[in-house]
Amino acid sequence: MADPITLTIDGKPVSVAAGTLLIDAAKQVSVEVPSFCYYPGLSLQGACRMCLVSIEKMPKLQTACTTVVTNGMVVHTETPEVKNARKSMLEMLLTNHPLDCPVCDKGGECELQDAVFRYGAAETRFLETKIHEDEKKFSNLVYYDRPRCILCYRCIRVCDEGMDVNAYGIGFRAAHSEIIPNRGEHLECEECGMCIDICPVGALTSGTYRYKTRPWELTYTGTICNHCGDGCKTTLSVRNHEVIRANNRDHSGINGEFLCVKGRFGWDFVNNPQRLTLPRIRRNGKQEESSWEEALSLTADKLKSILAAHGPDSVAVVGSNRTTNEENYLLQRFSRTVLGTNNIDHHRTADFSSLVGALTAAKATDRYATMENIVGAKHIFLIGNDPTHQHPLVAYQIRQAVRQHGAQLYVISQGDIKLRRQAARYLQVQLGGEAAVVSALVGASALPNNLIAGGSEAFGAFAESLKSAVDLVILFGDAIRGDEVRTMVRWGLSMPGETRFAPLGDYANSRGAADMGMLPGNLPGYAPVTDESARRKFESAWGQATPISSGLHIKAVAEGIEAGRIKALLVFGSNPARTFGLSKSTLAKLELLFVAELFSTETAECADVVVPATSFAEKSGTFTNTFGQVQALKKTMRKAGTKSDLEILLALARLLGHKWSYQSADDVLREIIALVPGYAIALPNLLIGRAVATRPEGTPPPLEKPDLIFSSRDNLFGSGTLSRYSWALNSVDEARKPYGHEF
Repeated sequence: MADPITLTIDGKPVSVAAGTLLIDAAKQVSVEVPSFCYYPGLSLQGACRMCLVSIEKMPKLQTACTTVVTNGMVVHTETPEVKNARKSMLEMLLTNHPLDCPVCDKGGECELQDAVFRYGAAETRFLETKIHEDEKKFSNLVYYDRPRCILCYRCIRVCDEGMDVNAYGIGFRAAHSEIIPNRGEHLECEECGMCIDICPVGALTSGTYRYKTRPWELTYTGTICNHCGDGCKTTLSVRNHEVIRANNRDHSGINGEFLCVKGRFGWDFVNNPQRLTLPRIRRNGKQEESSWEEALSLTADKLKSILAAHGPDSVAVVGSNRTTNEENYLLQRFSRTVLGTNNIDHHRTADFSSLVGALTAAKATDRYATMENIVGAKHIFLIGNDPTHQHPLVAYQIRQAVRQHGAQLYVISQGDIKLRRQAARYLQVQLGGEAAVVSALVGASALPNNLIAGGSEAFGAFAESLKSAVDLVILFGDAIRGDEVRTMVRWGLSMPGETRFAPLGDYANSRGAADMGMLPGNLPGYAPVTDESARRKFESAWGQATPISSGLHIKAVAEGIEAGRIKALLVFGSNPARTFGLSKSTLAKLELLFVAELFSTETAECADVVVPATSFAEKSGTFTNTFGQVQALKKTMRKAGTKSDLEILLALARLLGHKWSYQSADDVLREIIALVPGYAIALPNLLIGRAVATRPEGTPPPLEKPDLIFSSRDNLFGSGTLSRYSWALNSVDEARKPYGHEF
């Protein structure tokens, strides 16, 4: 490693790594050098000239954003000459600027505004009439005001280099230059909104936020996005208990500045007027509004009657991969101790259990991958997933790893996915063929005929190139499950370096639901329900016995309803009528169908009792992303008439004769930390917004049926029930294009 470079900035000595830019070195001694075109992680532009500084022994001012530090360099950032140069640049930028700060959406957050306050540009020597053009609507989510644009090129570079979309370019020349979209007057892209947040002025503005409020009128809460499994941190801006916008301008969290279209715009389902706000009870074949007390009392009475008449095996519970860890933990406890059944399941979108079992057996529980491992990886192996649509942050991290660090990407996929552009090697397989190809690749079986585009020659070249991979990060989707996971892990651990693994589950808390024991055969932490010592540990803490045999998985529950063995079904934050194909006629055979939901879904429409639940913005707790990193979900607002799943469960438990001592999600989290293997995390790290990695270990039972693991294959603009109620996600033309459409 090269020796550090020592220099002086405004009289302050600083040592930095060789190759550091002067603008970044200044930050280390708390010296702010203003800039508009510079942005960390993007290529250098040197266009705005605001970062001019004086360097001794250099005859003229230099741009700090393009100057690499050298030993002994002496830099001055606030000399009269420097200040005058910056003031002159501002005077030039304001030549055609409309000076409409009182109505501009960036007012109070504008970098140009801040610079003018700092250096002053109250007068101008230009007498020409300002060039004016009307505001343009690039899409329902992105608006462009050309006179405000200062041509910093940030939007072009982030769209090109960060997103690999190339949706913008520069048109015309000189004072008439402007940003133009890639489809004439229309923007066709991933609608991520990165261009809006990265814009230093009010040239690009949000279609959901424009002309609604001012930043000082909002309250800000950093929480976790409720859509895919990546676990992006987002800051919700709220006014009068209504979410107005979401962004991540402070660059905290595992996603830095990145948010996809769902993270930045897909929060508006929270404000949707179709939200349930009153419980409903079915009377004479029709649902009618009722009180919370009546709805919960009726549910408890019916459960008591069913349990007395048919026993605990007549009841089943379906949980959610969007509810918090604390709620999932309480739900499985409620099922096992209050109802006395292990008939509990949820929509499994990746095989987390098999990975935990395989790494535990190999004594390699330090090999779980984190999101940060991707961007620093030397080699990445992606199997059976399309991160662009299903895991946008993963796709972003892969692109950064390839572009900035020269990582080698190997892909096995059944579709011609966008990340093919970055792949060093790519194998396109027939539908459902990923597992067979991986099995052949690791030497566990022969390669089936006609499975790969390019045949055995392409397969051989792929296998040969993969042999040289060191420190692999293996990312796999729902195509790899059960024994295939164990085979892949054995092969991966035999590779040189430290191979790491991550299953890619669909939703915000898919990993957390599995970790918390929302499975018929697993206790929290992946111990089988037949493990006596693990069962006794939980029974001792709970003060209640639990059933000792595995329960029914969701498909067996559906069969049990048809056969009349399952009499009651409790559904929390899930829609099994749509996800698992449970028909109305099947659900009608139940004596009790209880649903806790945000909206009137297909399942809720069939329910005997429906209660309105809170969204992610209205409760506290934790989510575990698909990489096993726990992050804090923070309450942002209130929604009248709703209760969290945690409150609903505590009330039902009390009505059924079990007075639990939990007062809040924090009480449940402390119990999780104490009891669940792999979750011994430090609370202060969560409180300051960090993502804390878990290392679960256990010996879960084998996967009951391969088809229990399946992805919803959501596209970039879809996320199950929630996206159906998002105006923003459904308003753009791209949402109506077929899955796999690339930009």
